[in-house]
Amino acid sequence: MRSTVNSKKISTASKSAKSASINNNPLFGFDLFDVLPDMYFLLDANGEILKLNKKADEIIKANLNSKPTNFLDLVDLCNRENVNNIFFQCISSGKTREIETQFLLAKKEIEVRISFSFHKFIIDGKKIEYVFAVVKDITGEKAKEIELQRFFNIVESSLNPILITDINGKMIYVNPAFVKVSGFKKEELIGKNPRIFGSGKLNRKFWDKMWQTISSGKVWFGEVEDRKKNGEPFYTQLLISPIFDKDEKVTGYFGIHRDLSEKRTLEKQLIHTQKMESIGTLAAGVAHEVGNPLASISALVQVAQRSTDDPFIKEKLDLVKSQVTRISKIIRDLVDFSRPSNFELQRVNINECVKEAVEITKVGTKAKTIEFDVKLSDDIPNLPLVVDQLEQVFVNILLNAVDAINEVKDEKKEKRISIESAFSQDEVIITFNDTGSGISEENLTKIFEPFFTTKSQGKGTGLGLWVSYGIIRSFQGKLEVQSNKGMGTTFTIKLPVEK
Repeated sequence: MRSTVNSKKISTASKSAKSASINNNPLFGFDLFDVLPDMYFLLDANGEILKLNKKADEIIKANLNSKPTNFLDLVDLCNRENVNNIFFQCISSGKTREIETQFLLAKKEIEVRISFSFHKFIIDGKKIEYVFAVVKDITGEKAKEIELQRFFNIVESSLNPILITDINGKMIYVNPAFVKVSGFKKEELIGKNPRIFGSGKLNRKFWDKMWQTISSGKVWFGEVEDRKKNGEPFYTQLLISPIFDKDEKVTGYFGIHRDLSEKRTLEKQLIHTQKMESIGTLAAGVAHEVGNPLASISALVQVAQRSTDDPFIKEKLDLVKSQVTRISKIIRDLVDFSRPSNFELQRVNINECVKEAVEITKVGTKAKTIEFDVKLSDDIPNLPLVVDQLEQVFVNILLNAVDAINEVKDEKKEKRISIESAFSQDEVIITFNDTGSGISEENLTKIFEPFFTTKSQGKGTGLGLWVSYGIIRSFQGKLEVQSNKGMGTTFTIKLPVEK
């Protein structure tokens, strides 16, 4: 094969002489390659084409007006220098060399893999050197490779967890999103069955039906609950599709998850809201039915107190009166929660409400040793709210924080309540963080329920947070809580800002 710099100097007579020598030698029955699907060329040391098989001849005739004499003329101009170098490396080393390039024909360009092998022969007492070139059309392979690379890039960058398993269900691929959501390392997943994520919530019949579906070549779709490496649940919609080979035989399975965590959270919030509305309706009825008899009892107690001088009876009547007062307060809270507010909405300075609630809380003897750290943003807009109700919410949360701090027996532990306000995008956020005893995980989902309290008997009605939750919901806001037992509690109020 000639250099990309030097011009071709091989005479036609010399080439014909070599071809004649080959044709007369029984070792060069080149027509044997005519039945093979790839292109075969016999070249001299300069790359001149001495022989080619039927397949090569057909492709050249179909796509070129004239038959090239040098092999390099078939190669795309941009790649000729590389092919030329590989050709001469083959001759100088005597070893087979390969290269992937393009054949640029008049009517089309094809991707090819060329294999050069160098051979020496003695013909009529003369040593002759030849290069045998095998050219394989890999256009289809390259197209599939590009398609596969595109698929790989999409899967690798997908936010949805994706896995591929073999026919037995063992994982052979997981994408970065799957690694992230599961908490496992990639090497911990490959070769394992996806059942290692199983939460045990779904019975064997469920999974048997899934396997029957995908084993028959059909797509399966359903919702599952799995477990992360740390034991936390994660909820997903799972779609599993069989992977087929060219004979339509199932060779593996492709699974893609869609995270349902946010959906599940919204569902729980909706259920909780509906439950609270139902309880509010019930509370209205209870308050009405209990209120009238209670008023009668209170009146009779007052009559009895005025009608006796017996110290023992007076003591017991005072006890009855205090309990009636306590019940009356509970009923008022129930009524306030269950019926629409009669208070008029007005533009409220939230920071001033926070300050007022802090001052009210500080007055109590329980709060004397507690530090109040108040950081309020000047960017907070005034919102249409009911000032008395908002202060009631703040005071309820602060009093709970005071009680939680006083429950801590460790005198060295810091006693502090931090209150902050901030404006973020389209909502005002007020946070109350305390260093108290915290709330256990099993109680976190119950604290906004009526009459639920962790305080000892007589120290709380269990209605403060329930009422607070209802008030914030009536303002179209959110009341959220985060806590760890022994680590303190954070209440967050989010109030929407109308634009």
